[in-house]
Amino acid sequence: MKKYSYVGISLVVLIFGIWVVNEYNARNKTDDLAYIVTDGEKKKVPDFRLIDQNEDTITNADYKGKVYVVEFFFATCPSICPIMTSNLVEIQDQFYGNMDFGVASVTINPEYDTPEVLREYAEEYGIKHANWHLLTGDQDDIYDLSNKGFNIYAAEDENAPGGFEHSGFFALVDQEGYIRSREDDFGNPIIFYRGSVPHDDKDALEGEEPQIDILVEDIKSLLE
Repeated sequence: MKKYSYVGISLVVLIFGIWVVNEYNARNKTDDLAYIVTDGEKKKVPDFRLIDQNEDTITNADYKGKVYVVEFFFATCPSICPIMTSNLVEIQDQFYGNMDFGVASVTINPEYDTPEVLREYAEEYGIKHANWHLLTGDQDDIYDLSNKGFNIYAAEDENAPGGFEHSGFFALVDQEGYIRSREDDFGNPIIFYRGSVPHDDKDALEGEEPQIDILVEDIKSLLE
């Protein structure tokens, strides 16, 4: 009888151990995503106040408690922006109806990209998530937000396609407003996700896992 008792106890201990490990992993999943540290402090999205495609005032506070993706684009971009938007629409469709998710698409050509233009752009690309705001405002404020707030390069350049140069990166922001990313093989944060590569372009990906898939996984990780 003792032999069977020991077996029973061992089985209970094993099951309990598996449960503890799974519970620990679930609770610490977001620890797998790095914080971006600048001057010894975790980098947080600075305060901003912009106008969206519906002419509503949107601030960083509107994204409080949400996991969201930030991009800098412009509506008349003839090069990478259509790719970036298509990638984000794919992501939107995976989280459609989830009000804890959002997107902030900030134009770097606010003089042309009025709320009306951005509304037409949203209709053209099928942007319909309630928390996807296409934002415009003062150009100096936007360029400070891009180049200083996120360190995502954007500038006017008459030699660039469409007259503006930008990187095509996506930034991932957690519920508390901190910029997050996964780490590379050397333990360094990748910081941004390449949004300008078509999701299904195997040549451009050069055997790498599509960063849009990686971004989706990391969004899910933060949402759990």
